[in-house]
Amino acid sequence: MTRRELLIAAGGALLAVNMPVLASGQPHVLIEMQGTARGERVWFDPFGVAVKPGTTLKFLNRDSGNSHTVTAYHPALFERARRIPKEAEPFNSGYLLPDDSFELTLTIPGVYDYYCLPHERAAMVGRIVVGKPSDKGWDDSAIKAGNVEDNVEAAFPSVKDILTSGKIRTPRLT
Repeated sequence: MTRRELLIAAGGALLAVNMPVLASGQPHVLIEMQGTARGERVWFDPFGVAVKPGTTLKFLNRDSGNSHTVTAYHPALFERARRIPKEAEPFNSGYLLPDDSFELTLTIPGVYDYYCLPHERAAMVGRIVVGKPSDKGWDDSAIKAGNVEDNVEAAFPSVKDILTSGKIRTPRLT
């Protein structure tokens, strides 16, 4: 049994995976999952990103010492508060081992908050802003949802900062 099969058999299979079909020719954005060598800090980079509807996001685990997930805040996934647009489908990558990836295409305008299931308490969270507030159907209810620990709430970059810069990067550790 491979390491991946063992991980899935040990519980990863319980995670609902919803991977939308990729649209060919759409722009791509890379978000890396990273961690320090000893594992005392983990993060998404960038952890805030603005994209146009229809953009494909690729999450790549570059952390050689940890598995990670990309999990939407949604009641259908671990009974979490909904922090994605009401019309959007929840997403969950399942456990990604080092060098594994997960791709997702978001089409509904609004704010999408997500987290890493085993590292949420370490504030391994991110925010994706799809479109802009003037877009038809814009839903920013995620920023008012609450229901996360204070350190986690504080880790989300503001929508204004994301829209102003396009992406918010995690400072590199030396």
